[in-house]
Amino acid sequence: MFNLRSINVNIRDETAWVQAGATLGELYYRIWEKSRVHGFPAGVCPTLGVGGHLSGGGYGNMLRKYGLSVDHIVDAQIVNVNGSILDRPSMGEDLFWAIRGGGGASFGVILSYKIKLVRVPEIVTVFRVEKTLAENATDLVYKWQHITDKIHNDLFMRLLVQPITVKSDKAEKSPNTVRVTFKSLFLGDATRVISVMKKDFPELGLKKEDCREMSWIESVLYWAKFDNGTSVNVLLNRTISSVNFFKVKSDYVQKPISKDDLEGLWKKIIELGKPGMAFNSYGGRMSEIPASETPFPHRGGNIFKIQYSVNWHEEGPEADKKYVNLIRELHSYMTPFVSMSPRGAFLNYRDIDIGISHNGKDSYQEGRVYGVKYFMNNFERLVKVKTAVDPKNFFRYEQSIPPLPY
Repeated sequence: MFNLRSINVNIRDETAWVQAGATLGELYYRIWEKSRVHGFPAGVCPTLGVGGHLSGGGYGNMLRKYGLSVDHIVDAQIVNVNGSILDRPSMGEDLFWAIRGGGGASFGVILSYKIKLVRVPEIVTVFRVEKTLAENATDLVYKWQHITDKIHNDLFMRLLVQPITVKSDKAEKSPNTVRVTFKSLFLGDATRVISVMKKDFPELGLKKEDCREMSWIESVLYWAKFDNGTSVNVLLNRTISSVNFFKVKSDYVQKPISKDDLEGLWKKIIELGKPGMAFNSYGGRMSEIPASETPFPHRGGNIFKIQYSVNWHEEGPEADKKYVNLIRELHSYMTPFVSMSPRGAFLNYRDIDIGISHNGKDSYQEGRVYGVKYFMNNFERLVKVKTAVDPKNFFRYEQSIPPLPY
């Protein structure tokens, strides 16, 4: 698929056709070539492939303003089980619905998507504020939970929660505290974001010197952790800068976690020593779009999404087992504080811990185990679409959508 990477941006009607093998970085670059006031609400990792990201319901730091990437797909091309190339009119609205968040690999081979671009201001603002437990991080996280889904839709705040070692007279080597980083994108200038923060989150104490104004494309580089002044051309680089091993898991939080429970979480993170968490703000546009609009169901009612992550450099099965077990333990610890019945999960953080299918006679029963976690009430509609377009289950993998049994 990496050879299918053409991108055709049409600023006149604010759309773009992008092939599935292109990266998000290439897409953002091609939009920037044509316009300084357009963007697209997708992920912050520029080497992500467009096909997988969009078909699984990919999100980014404009989701509170514009929703998900799949909320802006207006057409697509897919090769079906018979080898025919279909567009939106010829595939029908049911299949078009399914490949906007239901995972394209269950239904065919997606060649390209037509997307609707969104407007971005000429100036956006980013800020990054770090706090340790000794710097009142617990109170700040507790307050953040109560405002993050209600604050101005132009503001997205991600919290990075990481175990760190603060040096002391004891020459500590193991993590002994937690650092919380408030990393944000605001679709407007610094004066406006400071006004918003003073009104809704004065406890963080955001100051003008904490903020950096820049163009939207520069914010893409900032969020991708490139140095200030890096050329936009870096977005055309399809090679990941560092290669290591990693595992991610996901959860959705629907009620604020108490201060006592946050303090318990910090102790667990310090004890485990390696896994980190990212809390991603919801609310805004995400709460306005019905859960059934696309297969991605995790909309209204969610305050934030958790991404658990751990990465390591050591090779071999023992290292894999060690680090995967650490993130599993943290995920298990969070069970009382997240969504339940079912416990929701995000398809694009594929997690075989929540169930797999052997794609045999029990594929529907096996598929339902993970399917309702990824898709909630949308799972059964996805099964009906699968049954209609691929009844013999030609397109399958360990977490694909199953057809109904014969």
